[in-house]
Amino acid sequence: MPGYAVAVVLFAALLHALWNALLKNSGDKRLSTVMLTSAAALMAALVLPLLPPPGRASWPYLAASSCTEAAYFVLLAAAYRAGDMSHAYPIMRGTAPLLVAGVSTWFVGEQLSAAEWLGVALICGGVLTLALHRDSLARHRSATLLALSNAVAIATYTLIDGLGVRRSHSPAAYTLWMYLLTGGISLAWVMATRRREFLGYLRGRLLPGFAAAAGMVSSYGLALWAMTLAPVALVAALRETSIVFATILSALVLKERLSLQRVAATALIVAGAAALRLA
Repeated sequence: MPGYAVAVVLFAALLHALWNALLKNSGDKRLSTVMLTSAAALMAALVLPLLPPPGRASWPYLAASSCTEAAYFVLLAAAYRAGDMSHAYPIMRGTAPLLVAGVSTWFVGEQLSAAEWLGVALICGGVLTLALHRDSLARHRSATLLALSNAVAIATYTLIDGLGVRRSHSPAAYTLWMYLLTGGISLAWVMATRRREFLGYLRGRLLPGFAAAAGMVSSYGLALWAMTLAPVALVAALRETSIVFATILSALVLKERLSLQRVAATALIVAGAAALRLA
């Protein structure tokens, strides 16, 4: 991968960890995700008139991605309700790139070299090491199942968007349209089922909500831009270095325990990122 693309994806990883930490530290996880996606949709609606529309060839991908992203946010909220961020987040983010790499040859037509596979394996292995130990699995069985289900959703929309953004000829417009549609789906659901509760939940939370939504949109938009320059599987794996930032945040902000195992896993992730840069 080009050095500047690596730097951009690493910055996207930091943003991704930040908005996930804000979500985990919120109250009602389901209402918080709807608040984030709704804020993202509003920002998209304000900016999209200034951008050219994405190419018509990308529209079916936008529709499919938006539905999959809506499912992702439901599963994300459920996983964070069921267990610690430090357990659910690594399983979701470590399994998904392996799924992407495993099917990208068939789905996207991209072949990875041995060195690239090594980088992907090191990153995913390091990420999964943070979560896959006996005590944690026993205490967070429901969170584990939800996180694995969400990994499938992440891999699915990553592959869809990797193809769609290349057909859009406008990564920024594609990203914003995706969040506009996803936010619309989530908002329609909450207004039909929990309208009064949701409107009350927004009080005092709008500013951090918009801040987290800005990080969410920027993070994924930068990753999609990188997918126009490098294989989807490599970008998906490198983006999961966000777990390094998430581990630090979970220890400093959420007061979750930082063990020697997590430090060792972080070293594996850094080694994997270096391998992808040198591949």
